[in-house]
Amino acid sequence: MPQGDKSKYTEKQKRQAEHIEESYEKKGMPEDEAEARAWATVNKNDGGGKLPGGSGRKKASK
Repeated sequence: MPQGDKSKYTEKQKRQAEHIEESYEKKGMPEDEAEARAWATVNKNDGGGKLPGGSGRKKASK
């Protein structure tokens, strides 16, 4: 199983990873590799785990 704490991912990201993993497994990929690829895809699309609550960057005040 891939290393890493999944607690920082949103529920949407977790669902996406699960769906992607299932797709890979249906194509005959081993479970551990399917899981690793699924999380890599989520990270590629979303930039890693995020907690809801904004972009983390504030506008410059004048």
